[in-house]
Amino acid sequence: MQRISEKEFKPKRIIDNPSEAELRGWALERGGIITEFGNLAVVTSVRNRIAKFTEVVMGELSRADEQLIRQVMDYLKTKEMIKLDRVMCQTAGFKKNCRLYVTADYPRLPLMWGNTLFPPEGGQPDFTVITVPEWPEKKVLVFPESGMTLILGTDYKGENKKAMLRQVMYWAKKEGNLGLHAASKIIRVSRDGKLRDFGFLLFGLSGTGKTSLSCHSHWLCHPERVVIRQDDVVMLKADGSAVGTEESFYLKTEGLEPAAQPLLYAAAISPRAILENVWVDPKSGRVDFFNPQLTSNGRGMVKRRDIAFTDDSIDLEKVDYVVFITRRYDIMPLVIKLSPEWAAAAFMLGESIETSAGDPTQAGRPLRVVGTNPFIVGSYAEEGNAFIHILRHNPDIQCFILNTGKVGGMDRGQKITVPDSVKVLEMIARDEITWRSDDFWGYQVPVEIPGVELERFDLNNFYTRDEITARSEELMRERLDWLARFPGLDRDIIGALEP
Repeated sequence: MQRISEKEFKPKRIIDNPSEAELRGWALERGGIITEFGNLAVVTSVRNRIAKFTEVVMGELSRADEQLIRQVMDYLKTKEMIKLDRVMCQTAGFKKNCRLYVTADYPRLPLMWGNTLFPPEGGQPDFTVITVPEWPEKKVLVFPESGMTLILGTDYKGENKKAMLRQVMYWAKKEGNLGLHAASKIIRVSRDGKLRDFGFLLFGLSGTGKTSLSCHSHWLCHPERVVIRQDDVVMLKADGSAVGTEESFYLKTEGLEPAAQPLLYAAAISPRAILENVWVDPKSGRVDFFNPQLTSNGRGMVKRRDIAFTDDSIDLEKVDYVVFITRRYDIMPLVIKLSPEWAAAAFMLGESIETSAGDPTQAGRPLRVVGTNPFIVGSYAEEGNAFIHILRHNPDIQCFILNTGKVGGMDRGQKITVPDSVKVLEMIARDEITWRSDDFWGYQVPVEIPGVELERFDLNNFYTRDEITARSEELMRERLDWLARFPGLDRDIIGALEP
């Protein structure tokens, strides 16, 4: 283990790969409760990722970090720790052995994390995470070259989940692939008189609708259907296929109800689900997905097999469509069709808003995150250049931006609903959207989308022509200033935006 030697890491006792039943029993003993649905509900002290306390170490450690690691290792000599082994990915050449150590007072963490991946197959770990939730200081130290992560001061399961995914994405980039913070699904529809499968990658920051849209049936009827593959991280290969990583979904439960999200709701009430920071009445076990008393970032860890329309694969043989999900409240249209260069620019811009999954104190603030991926290690320009390289070698991949916020302003604008979004994705698959070129931006905007009343999203309902022009010019300046931050970025990517 880079920076943490085997000699230093000597816990008092290691509980080696306990069973799921043992972990579940211990989690109940330490505050978990059984809900009305018969599943486990837990409450954590920290209820979102601690991104601002995360440090990626590529060179020498600071003296302060060296001292911190020594202090942690000395502390762990007095503690019992749970060790759990799992496997990430199921594709030959991509399988990775993952090992998690957690202090024994927090069995719900290995329980939940263990459910995200596949059973162990033996061998030494490729990626290792050591988690000490009770540590008084919040800190995440990431060592990409050795696959090691040290997590301190947080008992939020998402931090452990993302630690492993961050490492596999970095490994994928070194191997000539591209790790993406994106969901994947297949939409099977009748087109040109034939039943055809179309592979979708859905990018998006946590909390912007990525899981909600990837895990939706689109209300299709047999023989049309969806096939749901992944909801968080995939690895895009040069040939346009995508390798999946996980065996579960980590969905936001805020406002979850069966009418709009029947698949996710059914999975969240499965006895196998684990609810995290969801309000549950301690006496009756009644679950209220609309109660934000604990947090607006309530989560459900659900198994893939409890989500209808999954199968035994987590990969996409072919990516046909890439969709960047953004959540904006201004002049951003409902949906935009992009050239490869514009798509790479959208990848680099990573436009959205902060959500409660990232930093609840900043929720709603406009945000840019390259690739909508807060877990990139290394050069951002390399990521954008790799993305456009893949698009150029797979010219049949079409790319879009999908807005899941509002059009026309936060207060007065027209809300974009889940039914709006799922209908747009369906019509992309059917190739039934009529497009025109936007004179200012150069990308394509919709003229007609069957099943969607586009008049609701007409900017002229909310702004004067002068206001639209002024806002567009300001946004153009912001975007070009952002892209200028990345030396070495392919000039065609910047050129897609330049007048």
